[in-house]
Amino acid sequence: MKRLYLTVISLLLMTSMMSAQQKTVELKVIETSDVHGSFYPYDFINRRDVKGSLARIHSFIQDQRKQFGDNVLVFDNGDILQGQPTVYYYNYIDTQSRHVAAEMLSFMGFDAGNMGNHDVEVSRPVFDRWAADCDFPILGANIIETATGQPHFKPYEIFVRDGIRIAVLGMITPGIPAWLSENLWEGLRFDDMEETARKYMPILKEQEKADVVIGLFHSGKDAEWLSGKYREHASTEVAQRVPGFDVVLCGHDHRRACEKVENVNGDLVLIINPSNAAHAVSDVTIRCYVENGKVIKKDVDGRLASVDNLPVSQTFMQRFSKQYHDVTQFISKKIGHFAATISTRPAYFGPSAFIDLIHSLQLELTDADISFAAPLSFDAQIKEGDVFVSDMFNLYKYENMLYTMDLTGKEILGALEYSYGIWVNEMKSKDDHVLLIDIEQDNAGDGRAKFLNPMFNFDSAAGIIYTVDATKPAGQKVNIISMADGKPFELDKHYKVAVNSYRGNGGGEHLTKGAGIPHDELINRVIVSTVKDLRYYLMEYIEQHPDVRPQPLNQWKLIPEEWTKPAAERDYKLLFDR
Repeated sequence: MKRLYLTVISLLLMTSMMSAQQKTVELKVIETSDVHGSFYPYDFINRRDVKGSLARIHSFIQDQRKQFGDNVLVFDNGDILQGQPTVYYYNYIDTQSRHVAAEMLSFMGFDAGNMGNHDVEVSRPVFDRWAADCDFPILGANIIETATGQPHFKPYEIFVRDGIRIAVLGMITPGIPAWLSENLWEGLRFDDMEETARKYMPILKEQEKADVVIGLFHSGKDAEWLSGKYREHASTEVAQRVPGFDVVLCGHDHRRACEKVENVNGDLVLIINPSNAAHAVSDVTIRCYVENGKVIKKDVDGRLASVDNLPVSQTFMQRFSKQYHDVTQFISKKIGHFAATISTRPAYFGPSAFIDLIHSLQLELTDADISFAAPLSFDAQIKEGDVFVSDMFNLYKYENMLYTMDLTGKEILGALEYSYGIWVNEMKSKDDHVLLIDIEQDNAGDGRAKFLNPMFNFDSAAGIIYTVDATKPAGQKVNIISMADGKPFELDKHYKVAVNSYRGNGGGEHLTKGAGIPHDELINRVIVSTVKDLRYYLMEYIEQHPDVRPQPLNQWKLIPEEWTKPAAERDYKLLFDR
C-alpha cells in the first residue's frame, strides 16, 4: 500500500513538472492600414454617415482585449495622415494642439505604427511632429538619415508577452522619390526593402532572440519595378526571399489579402492586408507551443475582420468630441458658389466641367501654356449651389504641390499617348468597349465594371486641341491639332506645363516611360513649385472669385464618334449604373 502511495505521488509530481515545462501561448495581432483619416463614422467631405472608422475599430479592440488581455498587439501600417479633412486640419491648420491621429491611436492602445507614403507627403515637419506626439514607437527601418546613415525612426521594436519575444520590423515602400518632391523628405533616403530585411533578420533572430518575427510593411503584395529603380509592392517577395518572418502585415495597395506563401526554406508565411478606410482589420492569431522555455512550434492563422456592422465606441466619440466639433467648423466655411453641378463621371469619356475647372485654375495659377490633370477620385461630385471647404477635398483629393515644368512638344505628345494608352481601348468593332475596363461577376451574378488601370493616371490636357482615336493601338492614338488659341503646336518647341507634383516627380511614369525623360532629370525640368499644396491655392482662388461657372473647355474628343459615342453610353452604364 505504501509503495502504491509513493508511486501515485511520483506520477503526480512528474505530471506537475511536465505541465510546468510545456505550455501554449496564444497571441492576438491586429493591424490597421491606410486609414486615410477615417477616424469618425462620418465623411466630412460628403457630409454623411459612413461605415468603418477608428471609432468602430476601437470597439473591436476592446472586445479582443477582454478575451486575450495583454496578449493583444495592435499596429498601424501607415497612410493615416492624409485623406479626410480631420487630418488636414491637424496637419496644417491647428498645429499647436496634440495631433489628433497620435492622440487617437495612443488612446486606443496601439503598440507601434509605421510610415506610409502619404504620411511622407504631408512633409517632414508634420510627420515628425505627429511621431513625437505618439505614445508608441513609429517604425521605419529603411528610412535613413543621409547625414548619418542611421534610421530616422526606430527600425524595429521587441515586445514580450507571456515569455514570448515578438519582433516587429517596420518598412515603407522605397518609391517615395518617384512620387514626392524632395523638399517633403529632405535629408532622408528610402532603402530597398529586401536588402533592409536581410540586414535586420540576423539581428532579430540572433541578438534579440525573437521567437516570433512580424513584418509591418507599407508596401503592396505583388512586386513590380517603379521608374526602373524602385522595387514597389515587394511585401510578398520579401516574405519569400528572406526567411524568418512568421507574418507580414502589408498595406499601401488598398487590396484585401489573406494568404500564406512559402519562403525559400519551405516555411509558410502569412500575408495579410485589411485594405483601406478602416472598414476591416487584420486579425491574426499566433499560437506558440513552448517546452522547457523554448518555442518548439508555431501555428499562425489570419482573417480579415469587418468592423462595418460593429457598434461605434461611445467612449471614443466622447473622448474626441471637441476635435469633431473643431473639424466640423473648419469644413463648414463657405468659400463660393457653383452655378452648376460637376462630376468626374463624364471625364472618362471626354472633356468635363470637373477636370476642366482644375485645368483652368492650374493655367491661371501658373501662367503655363498647357495643363495636365486627371480625376483623383473615381466618382466625385460637387453640387450646384454654395461651396464649402469640405467640397475642396472632393475637387482635389491629395496634398500635391503644383509644378510648372519645361517640356517639349514631343514630350507632351509622349505623355498623352502613355495616358490614353492605359485608359482607352483599341476598338476593333463598334460593339467593343471604348475604355479599358473589366467586367467582374459579383456574388449576385450582376456585372460590375472596373478600370484595368488607376483612374488617377488618366491625364487629359488643356491648352491644346487634340483628338484620341480609339481604333488605334496604344502609342498611336493622339493627334494634336493646334494650341487652344489656334497657333501651331510644334514638337520641337519648349512649353510651360502645369502638373501636380506627383506627376512631375514621375508618378504614373507618364514623364518617364511616356515622355522618355530620365527620372533623375525630372527635377531639372521644374521651373517653379508652389510652397503649399494645390488644394490650398484652389480654395484661395475660389474665395477670391466666388461666382464659379464651371463648364467643359471642349478641347479634345474621342473619335470616330459614330463608334465612341454609343460605346461611351454602354461603358458609362457598366461603370456607374449599379
